Amino acid sequence: MIAKQFLITGIVMAVFAMLLSILFRIQLAWPDTDFPILEVFLGKWAEGGRMKPEFFLSLVTIHGTMMVFFVLTAGLSGTFSNLLIPYQLGARDMASPLMNMLSYWFFFTACVIMVASFFVESGPASAGWTIYPPLSSVPTSIPGSGLGMTLWLVSMTLFIASQVLGGVNYISTVLNMRTKGMDLWKMPLTIWAFFLTAIVGLLSFPVLVSAVVLLFFDRSVGTSFYLSDLVVQGEILPNEGGSPILFQHLFWFLGHPEVYIVVMPALGLTSEIISTNSRKPIFGYHAMVYSLVGITVLSFIVWGHHMFVTGMNPFLGGVFMITTLIIAVPSAVKAFNYIATLWRGNIRFTPAMMFAIGMVSFFVSGGLTGLYLGNAALDINLHDTYFVVAHFHLVMGSASIFGMLAGVYHWYPKMFGRMMDTKLGYLHFWLTFIGAYLVFFPMHFMGIDGVPRRYYTFTAFPFMDKWISVNLLITWAAIVAGLAQVAFLWNFFASIWKGKKATQNPWNSNTLEWTTPVEHIHGNWPGEIPTVYRWPYDYSKPGHDTDFIPQTVPFSETMSSNLPHDFEGNEEAVRIQEEWNKANNREVTEG
Repeated sequence: MIAKQFLITGIVMAVFAMLLSILFRIQLAWPDTDFPILEVFLGKWAEGGRMKPEFFLSLVTIHGTMMVFFVLTAGLSGTFSNLLIPYQLGARDMASPLMNMLSYWFFFTACVIMVASFFVESGPASAGWTIYPPLSSVPTSIPGSGLGMTLWLVSMTLFIASQVLGGVNYISTVLNMRTKGMDLWKMPLTIWAFFLTAIVGLLSFPVLVSAVVLLFFDRSVGTSFYLSDLVVQGEILPNEGGSPILFQHLFWFLGHPEVYIVVMPALGLTSEIISTNSRKPIFGYHAMVYSLVGITVLSFIVWGHHMFVTGMNPFLGGVFMITTLIIAVPSAVKAFNYIATLWRGNIRFTPAMMFAIGMVSFFVSGGLTGLYLGNAALDINLHDTYFVVAHFHLVMGSASIFGMLAGVYHWYPKMFGRMMDTKLGYLHFWLTFIGAYLVFFPMHFMGIDGVPRRYYTFTAFPFMDKWISVNLLITWAAIVAGLAQVAFLWNFFASIWKGKKATQNPWNSNTLEWTTPVEHIHGNWPGEIPTVYRWPYDYSKPGHDTDFIPQTVPFSETMSSNLPHDFEGNEEAVRIQEEWNKANNREVTEG
């Protein structure tokens, strides 16, 4: 139930954020055109049918905040951690159901406050989703620096409380509530991803709280943590001694791990879906786990690559550059392992599989541009241009959204007991996949040409005139991709009542959640919780009569397909298997 609440709230926030992005794309595509209908919906922020510059920045700010935190963090992790951790580990419930429920209600309250900021007189926050001082720390800077900014800070504080409560719960459940036989090396990669994501969140989110508390002090108490030598509307402010760079360090200490808080759950879901629908064991299970651990550790020592242009000591910049390039290694391991899993697999192209492959595509294409931005000398030229927008919208935004959608299509039967419509799923995939590339890929070339991000209009700069037609293409692609989500929304909500009834294990999958009844019951399993005997990726095993062997099947029932490494050093099991092999003239070779 809590997973459904996180998912549906996340979908609502995603629709809201998508509408904001289409509004500011319209402004960029037709900057000198009046649209009277805008005044009907936006009131004083679009008098005469033309959007005001300060409201444009508010749209960019709230769009980024909602997508990064409310959709890709809470909507993705909150949904699938709550759904799959108890199911796939064999637990009756989460470690603390009360904390679990509180985590959702804190998240929901944060969403309400963020949306409510659109209805205050001075407008919502407009300091960018990174809320850099002084726009965020001096309430009189611009209209969006007032009450709207305060509501943003309150909303984010509640959101972080939600994430900390959820993270403690996820970690406790994984460590303490696994069923009999479920050791760490028998856990699906989804659980490894959720577990490590929760650790990253628990260590990094409180740092943003500290940054927000100091920001509150600067705004309300007269302190100068982030302020020094400022003139606002001709008035010299009394603040001195502070540094806005301090805020950047605190923000990006969360901000870069946040990228992996968003991506790692999507990678975990993709691992499960690709293996299941390739009918093959995941390639390099241990390497996949170690790559997730490597990403977790390295994510905390790369934040400085967002700050190469702040006057950072070149030696320190070099350190951050090296660690940034090193983190590409575990990411590349995952990409190659996905490709190796797909290679020569008996692939079933379900909508979930399409979105999972799409996720890998965005992860690779967006990740490659990270090598450019991780290089200090190149980043100084590309910083704050559309190249950065293109990079993180592909590797973080699109990849994570596609991973989340793959998860929705794959586990929808488990959540609602119904199947989603396959044809609508294909339509949704192709329009969204093509639309996303048409929106973000051209931005790389705009960035290389020096087109800056967050500008309200480009018509004042003659060198940008050549990009007007590209802006039109991007905007039309965004509108079409936005309309494609109508197919998903119809498919999602209509299928709850009208969809074909699901069988217990519609994908012939090995993991424990497909051993539970279709009808939801308290405690997940009637009677005793199943015991686990094997890892979750025994697909298409030579010698077995079906192409999948669930985790609950003992090795004694699969003597004809057992391999020496299956027994994890259990000498008694190895002896019994060898005797059976000898009696049945079966020769076993590894590899």
